[in-house]
Amino acid sequence: MKVKEEKQDLNEVEEKYKDQKDHDVNGEKSVSWSIQITDVKNPFNCSQCGNTFKHKRSLMKHMRTHSEEKPFSCSQCGNTFTQKGHLKNHLVSHTSEKPFSCSQCGKSFTRKTNLEDHMLIHAGIKPFTCSQCGKSFTQKGQLKDHFVAHTSEKRFSCSQCGNTFKHKRSLMKHMRIHSGEKPFSCFQCGNTFTCNENLKNHMLIHAGIKPFTCSQCGKSFTQKGHLQNHLVTHSSEKAFICSQCGKSFTRKGYLETHMLSHAG
Repeated sequence: MKVKEEKQDLNEVEEKYKDQKDHDVNGEKSVSWSIQITDVKNPFNCSQCGNTFKHKRSLMKHMRTHSEEKPFSCSQCGNTFTQKGHLKNHLVSHTSEKPFSCSQCGKSFTRKTNLEDHMLIHAGIKPFTCSQCGKSFTQKGQLKDHFVAHTSEKRFSCSQCGNTFKHKRSLMKHMRIHSGEKPFSCFQCGNTFTCNENLKNHMLIHAGIKPFTCSQCGKSFTQKGHLQNHLVTHSSEKAFICSQCGKSFTRKGYLETHMLSHAG
């Protein structure tokens, strides 16, 4: 009989809690209960932005986004990362292995997420939009980089020559000019490069790919810069003028060669 009474009391407590949860949402007791549950589930709170975390280690990782601390460094190129997992993903970029291939254009990638981002290009999807100018991007990282274009601030300074940069990675690339370090190597011919972008452009030569085409004569190039230099040949503009004799040239390189004749 006593067991039956205790069971009945327990049912009444459960029913009372259910009524309180369902019908007294705006009540003071219900609100305080909700706050208590939230705090128990995510007891670690970020003092800077208010985000909460279940584990202390998750909060510690998050705090690095505010402090810009990047303790995990790549031994091959010097790039730094806030998390060990990000470093592991980056290390794949130093290998020639690209197991993830695009079914539409054949381009291959080191990571599945990079392939998924690339597929957005074929789909014409650009989900990340700049709130200041309306320009859209396929990747969140591209939008973050673009935001810097709306500010003139250059926080990262070269200790050797004083040049300043908007991005830390741009400074890291620049520093290799002073050190002569070229960590990115072509597995086909052995040529080395200061940054991964230059290696990618170089690989187009081996593949015979020339994606940049002149709209005026149809000539194609492996790099955008080469196309831009070529376009000058279709223009009568000669912006580079010799200070000694007044002769003008379409390219700076031509002027520099000409100046040697005055050095004589």
